[in-house]
Amino acid sequence: MLTPTLDPQAKQPLYEQLYCFLRQEIESGRIAAGERLPSKRRLASDAKLSVVTVETAYSQLVAEGYLRSEDRRGFFVQQAMSRPEQMAVAPSTIAPSSAPAPAYQYDFATNAVDAEFFPFATWAKLTREVLSSRDSALLSAAHPQGVPELRNAIVSHLYHFRGIQVQPEQIVVGAGSEYLTSLLVQLLGREGGYGVEEPGYPKTEQILTHSGAVVHRIPVDGQGLRVDLLEQSGARVVHVTPSHHFPLSIVMPVSRRKALLEWAAAKPERYIIEDDYDSEFRLSGRPIPALQGLDRWDKVIYLNTFTKSLSPSMRISYMVLPAQLTKRYQREFLFYSSTVPSFEQYTLALFMERGHLERHIWRTRKNYKARKDALLQAAEESGLSRFSSFTGGEAGLHLLLRVRLDATEHKLIEAAHREGVNIYSLSDYYRCAPAGDYLPSFLMGYARMNQNDIKNAVHHLVKAWRPFDAEIYF
Repeated sequence: MLTPTLDPQAKQPLYEQLYCFLRQEIESGRIAAGERLPSKRRLASDAKLSVVTVETAYSQLVAEGYLRSEDRRGFFVQQAMSRPEQMAVAPSTIAPSSAPAPAYQYDFATNAVDAEFFPFATWAKLTREVLSSRDSALLSAAHPQGVPELRNAIVSHLYHFRGIQVQPEQIVVGAGSEYLTSLLVQLLGREGGYGVEEPGYPKTEQILTHSGAVVHRIPVDGQGLRVDLLEQSGARVVHVTPSHHFPLSIVMPVSRRKALLEWAAAKPERYIIEDDYDSEFRLSGRPIPALQGLDRWDKVIYLNTFTKSLSPSMRISYMVLPAQLTKRYQREFLFYSSTVPSFEQYTLALFMERGHLERHIWRTRKNYKARKDALLQAAEESGLSRFSSFTGGEAGLHLLLRVRLDATEHKLIEAAHREGVNIYSLSDYYRCAPAGDYLPSFLMGYARMNQNDIKNAVHHLVKAWRPFDAEIYF
């Protein structure tokens, strides 16, 4: 008899609590492959739940390949999907909230860059030039895929920065990656479902779900998304962040990339969406080649944005479509108008053509590396490193902090807040808690704070956590 322990007072919906319980029972082998689960009505009665709650949990498990439904017989465990080896974290309750957070003196946010680095004078000069040279052309509708000047500039940028060789007609410019992702669901279709990384960026799953696609969460191990579990899930399209996984900061090795490409090549309807959202910020070591650059089968859709390299408010992103999808897009989707104003596109094109973007990236990369180093140095000087460790410093604009203290993530965050420091729990990016020992972990974004603030924030953090370990000294 199944005896799920659910909390009606928790923020996590009951159906999701039940889903997590059943998924963990299957993955652990406590519910064996081929075993029949209780009927929806019986489990609802035993667990004091509504039939709708049980039905929703069962439906999600069927969609993700954990269960199969047989007419007039019920639900059966499809196969025992093993849990990948990865660090354990605290149970998740809800996805990270988009609601405004209280203001803190120090904030290790991961979704921000330092606006002081933006080259305002250069941008203003280029906007005046565009206004005077383009004149009435700015009032005309832009090409649906983006103005040719910007697409040509992106082609050159991709070749020099990522080693990707594409044609301007393969590029579609849009107002943010979110818009382009929803457009891709229309282009690729909803059949078969979409794989996303677990843990991963929650908004991707939300966009896919609201676009009508079934979403399969594919676990991540130390090398990135598990291709064997992707195969078992039955997903037809997968969204990945191979150059810098969010939030674990994993860089997918070439061997795993090749395995992922081989998965896509095995069936004609399979595709990979490569989200290269912060590839410009490779802070140490040699650049990792893009998945698209390794693709011999024309299976990778490359997705990138200027929000990290320039500003979050600059909603300009682009995707590079494989040749066959480009033909279909141009045949069926050019009725969509461009979602980025011509004025901004022409200005960005000039900014790129004249080398300003390259110089800006070089300058910001140097500054962000100094801030990362300041965070690591402050951890040593303050004593934080005595009971914690950082990972993920090779790329991106955040580090992952793993803490060895006798406290939950929630308690540690509360203590940090009392000292004016805002940090972000890794467990918020999981639907269900991975099996294994509890290990509090936090995302530490350092892009928005200067080096002095980083040093002060770390000292306040150690002060906040001192009561949880008698061996911490100042």
